[in-house]
Amino acid sequence: MGLLVFDIGGTSVKYGFWDEEEKIKDKGSFKSPGDWKEMKRLLIEVKKQYEETHSLKGVAISAPGAVNQVDRQIEGFSALNYLNYFPIYSELEEAFDLPVSIENDANCAGLAEVWRGAAKHNDNVLFVVIGSGVGGAVIVNRKVHHGHHLHGGEFGFMLMNDTEVFSQVGTAVAMARRYAERKGLAYDDIDGKAVFELAEQGDSIAKEEVDSFFKYLTIGLYNLSLAFDPEKIIIGGGVSNLNGLLERIELELDRLKESMTFFPFRPIIDTCAFKSDANLIGAVYNFKQKHDNN
Repeated sequence: MGLLVFDIGGTSVKYGFWDEEEKIKDKGSFKSPGDWKEMKRLLIEVKKQYEETHSLKGVAISAPGAVNQVDRQIEGFSALNYLNYFPIYSELEEAFDLPVSIENDANCAGLAEVWRGAAKHNDNVLFVVIGSGVGGAVIVNRKVHHGHHLHGGEFGFMLMNDTEVFSQVGTAVAMARRYAERKGLAYDDIDGKAVFELAEQGDSIAKEEVDSFFKYLTIGLYNLSLAFDPEKIIIGGGVSNLNGLLERIELELDRLKESMTFFPFRPIIDTCAFKSDANLIGAVYNFKQKHDNN
């Protein structure tokens, strides 16, 4: 017996089978379709394929959007808005004829880290995803804290100065855009990786923008640590692969501490353990919490 697991994304849907050996096996994917009718058909088709060789006890899903566990629907806005504001739980339970769990993709990634990853020994954790914007998850007592408005983990909307939010100043994508503007380049001509490399080569503007990126990233993480006081903050997203990331954040924390009269504690910050399979693994843990009570 095992679980059929889906990671629904804006461009593709990944899937696999979580077996009794507690591993994701027999993975596959298909391109995300343009409407719910086709998405539902493809999900059912995958389930039928797995049934031929696997014994299924349920379906665990990671999806974009704010998942309302009370009303059993997905809300908010995402790359696949056709998933929102209808009884998706009921439709899928009927279609699969199996128990179904659904959770937001960032929340699933956070659950994966608490269950088997960089925070496996912690109960209360912030998972901060640094990608094109800033998002993440709030994990309290090893479970997702959704918040009253289902905005738990929407760290990117946190104001960092009079007009700009975390997503606008604390990502490598935003850093690259600022560099492009200062150099008169098109946004498509430069990315974060290139700016980091240019800074290493001595480009003064690149160095300034890299410094600004780390300054705002560290301030954002420090503010979150004071707001939630977690045991640990886990960084995910593309920037988590950056060499020297944690060391540079520690240096920025040193500078921050020197500039403040009151620095109550130093947050413990780490990078994520899981990459491409994080959402699948977290979806499994979410299913177990909802249906297995373990």
